[in-house]
Amino acid sequence: MKEVLQQLIEHKTLSRADAKTAMLRIARGEINPSQTTAFMTVFMMRSVTVNEMAGFRDAMLELCIPVPVAEFDPMDLCGTGGDGKSTFNISTTVSFVAAGAGIYVAKHGNYGVSSPVGSSNVMEFLGYKFTNDIDVLKKQIERSKVCILHAPLFHPAMKNVAPIRRELGVKTFFNMLGPMINPAFVKKQMVGVFSLELARLYGYIYAETDKRYCIAHSLDTYDEISLTAPFKLITNRGEHIYTPQDLGMNTFVHDEIKSGSNVEESAHIFLNIIQNKGTKAQNDVTLANAAAAIVCAKPGTSMLDAVEIARESIQSGKAYEAFKILMDNNA
Repeated sequence: MKEVLQQLIEHKTLSRADAKTAMLRIARGEINPSQTTAFMTVFMMRSVTVNEMAGFRDAMLELCIPVPVAEFDPMDLCGTGGDGKSTFNISTTVSFVAAGAGIYVAKHGNYGVSSPVGSSNVMEFLGYKFTNDIDVLKKQIERSKVCILHAPLFHPAMKNVAPIRRELGVKTFFNMLGPMINPAFVKKQMVGVFSLELARLYGYIYAETDKRYCIAHSLDTYDEISLTAPFKLITNRGEHIYTPQDLGMNTFVHDEIKSGSNVEESAHIFLNIIQNKGTKAQNDVTLANAAAAIVCAKPGTSMLDAVEIARESIQSGKAYEAFKILMDNNA
């Protein structure tokens, strides 16, 4: 690792193979915490290259515990985090809206690291018991159309970097990496990213795969469709910028879509939205993100039509029903 660190200190980049090897060694606990911290810090000071990120992803997928649910052709919905905005748990909420619209979801998530309340914090608070029992997960996704993949259970190698990430408390390349390493090896994915640069990087990497993908970025640096500004979507079919008005929606301000101050408040917001009790801002932001997910999962659907499909999922009670069925089939 000393040689790798020296190479990075000299402002050189890593090949895909070298990046993979370095990540494998870190993940296996072969590198001491000081060197791991130094390695992570380099990528806080400069951008990760496409080859480096691809190498990191290759290593993590090689080491993960796979979740064989391909027969459901599920999609993943998640954000990189790291935007510092502390919005409500949008991707978690959208997962159940998508399920209510008939889309199978293998939701990959974790506890909050650079944000106070992550997807796993909310689900755990509500009583969901995380598991990597494949039979249980298959039962859950078959019955509710959703299964929850708590990242540490499927990436045991992450335990070597989790304490460092917690102590640093800021975004690292692991924020960027998380959405790329879903252990269900999903073929459809909507991911929100916190910068246009990262959106491009994701676009380059995903363009080399067989995924159907939608990369979302609000131009005022939210890692989701926030409706606080125009937003960009990068998909297999190209790039497009939308305004909230293009979806028949208003422009909102941050305070209208912020997270709760603790996990209890955040869970309350989540439940309100999927029970059709959210505020106008919360509902519309959920609908906009769900629409992008629906377009990704069902090519040929327009964003406006997808908004109405998402709205029906909530108003009919199907989104909340998906949540209840999941909880009834909890591990």
